[in-house]
Amino acid sequence: MTMSSLKIHEVGNVGVVTLARAHKRNALDDATVREIDDYFSNVPSHIRVIVMMAEGDHFCAGLDLKEHHDQERGAVEFLRVCQAWHRAFDKIQHGGIPVIACLQGAVVGGGLELASAAHIRVADASTYFSLPEGTRGIFTGGGATVRTARIISADRMIEMMLTGRVVGIDEGHRIGLAHYVCNTPENPVSAQDFAMSLAERIAQNAFLSNYAIVTSINKIADMSATDGLFAEGLMAAVVQTGPDVQGRLNEFVTKKAHKVKPGVDAIA
Repeated sequence: MTMSSLKIHEVGNVGVVTLARAHKRNALDDATVREIDDYFSNVPSHIRVIVMMAEGDHFCAGLDLKEHHDQERGAVEFLRVCQAWHRAFDKIQHGGIPVIACLQGAVVGGGLELASAAHIRVADASTYFSLPEGTRGIFTGGGATVRTARIISADRMIEMMLTGRVVGIDEGHRIGLAHYVCNTPENPVSAQDFAMSLAERIAQNAFLSNYAIVTSINKIADMSATDGLFAEGLMAAVVQTGPDVQGRLNEFVTKKAHKVKPGVDAIA
């Protein structure tokens, strides 16, 4: 797969996707979104977890506004741009493979939409978040009203867009934009090392369990309570009768499995 805006490599069964437009603060142009779509449409079968990261000081500064300005798109043209982003980011969120976003510096506008499509967000202490569309005379088009608003609430997203203010890493962590913060006195490891460590641990989970977790939970949240409970039961029936179940249950029955208690990781 030939890429110009992304760099792809693998570490065992972990795929690493790196935004490689540091000269543009990794802003997303049409070509980059197409490459994201291409990769997540054709993930090699042996990959169990994907880590998204970025070159340079910033994860992603959002939509490439120069390209947007230069192309002077009409309404239908830009609707198609938005739909391309939706397709690409849906494949991240609903593709069946856990995705970890490794964040640093600016996670702004479309960059926050991209990060919101990931299942886990690991942030360097330098990370900050913003939705400056209101101050730019534009509106979110890459899925923030669906994904980001669910993370932080619609009310808080409206406030961020109206004011254009910058949310620092402490507040971002508190409201759920980052699950983990790295490169701090409390957690001095780098965000990239921490993200890779998480990926390697998650890759040890049963494949079918990971698939169910990342494909069904968000969809069930869209359902009525009655439909959601039925869908949950169906998914549980599929997973609990999968090929890995008996071996893992046998480890528990024979007391070889880890015990759930404070300070003990689920995956050794």
